[in-house]
Amino acid sequence: MSRWSRYLAKAVSKADYGIDKLRYKLNERFGKDELVAFPYLTYGKKDRFYVKGRVLEVRNIQPAREDASFWENFKNAYKRFESDEMPYATVRLHYPDVDKQMVQKVLEADNEGYFEGWLELPQALPDNHDYMQSLTVELVSPMRERQVETLFEARVIVPSATAKFGVISDMDDTVLQTGATSIRSMAKKVLFGNAMTRLPFEGVDAFYTALHDGQNPIFYVSSSPWNLYDVLVEFLDINDIPAGPLMLRDWGSSPTELLPTNHGTHKLDVIQQILDTYQELNFILIGDSGQEDPEIYTKIVEHNPGRILGIYIRDVSQKAERDKQIQELAHKLEAEGHSLMLVPDTVTAAKHAAQQGWINESGIPKVQEAKAEDEAQPKD
Repeated sequence: MSRWSRYLAKAVSKADYGIDKLRYKLNERFGKDELVAFPYLTYGKKDRFYVKGRVLEVRNIQPAREDASFWENFKNAYKRFESDEMPYATVRLHYPDVDKQMVQKVLEADNEGYFEGWLELPQALPDNHDYMQSLTVELVSPMRERQVETLFEARVIVPSATAKFGVISDMDDTVLQTGATSIRSMAKKVLFGNAMTRLPFEGVDAFYTALHDGQNPIFYVSSSPWNLYDVLVEFLDINDIPAGPLMLRDWGSSPTELLPTNHGTHKLDVIQQILDTYQELNFILIGDSGQEDPEIYTKIVEHNPGRILGIYIRDVSQKAERDKQIQELAHKLEAEGHSLMLVPDTVTAAKHAAQQGWINESGIPKVQEAKAEDEAQPKD
């Protein structure tokens, strides 16, 4: 990043900060719509939970419908990206510990309305704890005159000691057919589609279900904006793909970045936090060849020796030069005792995973059947 670009990014970020403070004061005084402290599905351990969410004005986005018109989908997309966040709002976390004593923590949102933090538990959960834990996020301030709801449920996955490994997967062009290598194709899907019109890659549901096996946590890391969170959660649910924390990114400007173009830094930071949280687990990484996943994952292997069981890269680039670059990375990792596979489809990855003992052999026919069913679905 050039010196001029850094200067411009800092200037824009400073201007955004001033606008956010002004908007906060105006919203606090004149805002009428109800606010929601919207919590994201996150993760934790037996003795602490990571909590993240955003305080926004209610957007009234309608659930996805297969027969929704382009105009209806566009209106929902507009509401997502035009979201009125509440900078510097205050929320309070509530969680009843094993002795039914209420553990609390106050968090303040940043200038974009995001709140996040770790909730430390005075007593660890028992070994037979539920995989999905619930806690309450209370909106403390500001408060609208018409405010009815102030308590919102947050969910946190807490893997048990029986988990064999974790999975970290990209979303765009890995799980979800996005066309991220084509701006026009991606924009069309985002603006005029919905969770029911978006297509998964063939066989992903069965493959990820086999990897999850009811106990192995799956994390989805993407450079998509948080504005699309509800679409992606709904997409996973509709397509029976195992739920897991979605770690997206803020597309606002920052003192170091004018536009959200640095995918690598975001993914590296998020993946490293996950690995640091679960130091007792090794991980499988899944991505695609369209952008920087092979390079990012190679860095993760280098920074975390012995922690990455294997890497699957879906071949979506259709460029011989890109395939050559990835194969060179694969040879480099293989020489160091690691595995990176460039795979044409989910069945190929499933067969390899079964050979490694990561999924049961019985999962392969299910992936093949799911792939055939998905291929039979009409395409855009």
